[in-house]
Amino acid sequence: MAAGALVAAYPLIWRERCLTWGATFTEAEQRLPGDELLPGAQLVTTRAIGIDAPPDAVWPWLVQMGSGRGGAYTYDWVENLLGLDMHSANVILPQFQDLRVGDELPMGKGRPVMRVERLDPGHVLVVRVADGNWVWIFALLQGSGGTRLVSRNLISLPGTSAPARAAYTLLMEPGSLIMERKMLLGIKERAERLARDRASLTWPHPATA
Repeated sequence: MAAGALVAAYPLIWRERCLTWGATFTEAEQRLPGDELLPGAQLVTTRAIGIDAPPDAVWPWLVQMGSGRGGAYTYDWVENLLGLDMHSANVILPQFQDLRVGDELPMGKGRPVMRVERLDPGHVLVVRVADGNWVWIFALLQGSGGTRLVSRNLISLPGTSAPARAAYTLLMEPGSLIMERKMLLGIKERAERLARDRASLTWPHPATA
């Protein structure tokens, strides 16, 4: 009965929180570059996190994401149960920093790649899956003393039956929050550590200050 009550309550009480975890009302509602790539999306999630670091300490972690690259900064063991070969890096990988529009980010062996569609260094990264039914937008916005990282997913589910969509809503949406929340927290931790490391290198040594 308790499980049934939770399932029934999800669309009414929890769904909006799940789809907009961490995002302000303004962030959830505002237009972002890349929204135009999938105007008929049946599912839109906008999740966000505040990072106590400048955008240039966040950006390197975004552009190196992908299977066989910097990973996804989430639960690697879950990703690898699905055969995605994700290994989250804890350092900046110089060989993956020169990302350009048209480049492809692998999502795992046998999985569709994601193509870079929009790229504004330090501000916006937009990728789209090969079949066109999923667009993922990362936007770095000015925050209070730091950066707001906004992650938006636009997903189209053409031809899916009503029961299948209901199952997707009740299972995949909460599951995506668990994985994406971990990813955002992982990027936050790495970016803030990078910012601290940079500051320690530039801070005057007591003997020379």
